[in-house]
Amino acid sequence: MLGNLRYMSERIGTWPPEVEPVTAPEPEDGPQITYAECRKCGTQIAGLDGRYSCGVCGWVNHHSEGHRPLPTAAEDPDMQNRLA
Repeated sequence: MLGNLRYMSERIGTWPPEVEPVTAPEPEDGPQITYAECRKCGTQIAGLDGRYSCGVCGWVNHHSEGHRPLPTAAEDPDMQNRLA
């Protein structure tokens, strides 16, 4: 038991190195999950940036009703990997 106490007392004086805290991403960094009521059947639905589709009745709102503009093809990271 005395060996354990000595080991513990040696470790008490040593602290792990300080690291920079990780900051949470800004909410504006990517798409936000938003919620609304389906305009056709009233079901509570979730979407991205105000763009919704209802899995119950099939209603879909127009893409222009979103909270921010959609990226262009040049801004889309998935398009950069396609062969021309």
